[in-house]
Amino acid sequence: MQKESAWKAVLLLARFALAAAFLSAVADRFGFWGHMGELGVSWGTMENFYRHVAKLCPWAPAGLIPVLAWAVNALEAVLGVTLLLGVQLRASAWISAALLLVFALSMAAFQSLKLSLNFSVLTCAACAALVYLASSLEPTPGARRV
Repeated sequence: MQKESAWKAVLLLARFALAAAFLSAVADRFGFWGHMGELGVSWGTMENFYRHVAKLCPWAPAGLIPVLAWAVNALEAVLGVTLLLGVQLRASAWISAALLLVFALSMAAFQSLKLSLNFSVLTCAACAALVYLASSLEPTPGARRV
């Protein structure tokens, strides 16, 4: 019983940590944390985020960059909320892991491996994968425990 409680607590912490990371990134792009250049601010505006997306997607035509940026922003907002609330948890965790892995690979390929390590993108992807796996261990209502 204690082990089950510990798993539930860790799963909750992992969900909240991922949700906070996604929602903080979205808030940053709308200037919630301040202006680019201030301590802890990565973008400060969507326009600055466009430049970041262009670096991660050098293959994309310039006209597609804002579309990609807004799509990522919307997806991160939805994932942040669903992880926070525990809605569609397995799907949210799987999509989060995939998205973060794509970010990590893009950062490594088009910027530097060190940058993806500095921002703990692989760590977050692994955390999302663990949330996915752990959420699949949740007992179904009425299921018999072995």
